[in-house]
Amino acid sequence: MTEKKYIDLGFACVDTDRQARRGFPEVIFCQSKTKDEIAHIALTLAKDKNAPILLTRLKADCFRYLKKKIKGLEFNEKAGLAYRRGRATNKIGAEVLIVTAGTSDIPVAEEAAVTLELMGSAVKKLYDVGVAGVHRILDKKDALQKASVIIVVAGMEGALASLVSGLVSCPVVAVPTSCGYGASFDGLSALLTMINSCSPGIAVVNIDNGFGAGYFAGLVGRVKA
Repeated sequence: MTEKKYIDLGFACVDTDRQARRGFPEVIFCQSKTKDEIAHIALTLAKDKNAPILLTRLKADCFRYLKKKIKGLEFNEKAGLAYRRGRATNKIGAEVLIVTAGTSDIPVAEEAAVTLELMGSAVKKLYDVGVAGVHRILDKKDALQKASVIIVVAGMEGALASLVSGLVSCPVVAVPTSCGYGASFDGLSALLTMINSCSPGIAVVNIDNGFGAGYFAGLVGRVKA
């Protein structure tokens, strides 16, 4: 009989095999879940002390509720996520650089940064270096060219990803954000700009998906390390 590699909680089937299969456990997306649902899933995953725990789109009041139940749980208020570090996380040699166009993009960038750190990746950050003052990013060319992978987080027109990709030889992961005025259409304008970039070597994730960008960059970093 085949061993079940998930635990059926009735309202959720928790993938307990993902740490072994992908090197990182199932991540809990907390939006639209109740506190009790989140707690049951988190406690199921928390049984593996060697693996990290990551809960995205988590509200502060829910974190306070969970902190009483899960020892070592931390909260990144800027990114809106909670996490517990794993005891046996292998360090990745490849360095990932996270770049934001503006300060308003930092919450999404921080989601990517925490994800990468839990995966064992070295992370550096360049915040608020968008194309409105292009000399700021050009001044950081040495840092850009030392990175193994770069994540570019930008809203508005999303042009920064193409600019950065044109300056470097490493893969670039572009993250459109929903910040911007009306015609940015909650990140759709930046998403379309990034998808239509003429600079090769750019992978684009969904709007505000810092976690997805961090996870993908972490996988690339493992290959390059």
